[in-house]
Amino acid sequence: MALRNFTLSELTLYNGRKGSPAYVAYQGLVYDVTASWHWRGGRHWSAHTAGHDLTIEIVDAPHDESLLMKFPVVGTVIDEL
Repeated sequence: MALRNFTLSELTLYNGRKGSPAYVAYQGLVYDVTASWHWRGGRHWSAHTAGHDLTIEIVDAPHDESLLMKFPVVGTVIDEL
């Protein structure tokens, strides 16, 4: 499957609510976290929400980015047009 390009505005549509997939970005890649119990309803421990770039937020997480690497990469982040 080819990777899709997402602007940060487009990424917000993938917030895991109302049947949409839950995607998060980290260091330019977009991960599909929909299947994770920890991301039910697009929220992760009430600290993070799907549809956003977590590159800065993950610094404060109790785990490192290696957990994200377990999820499928579905795209890349591009600049807004």
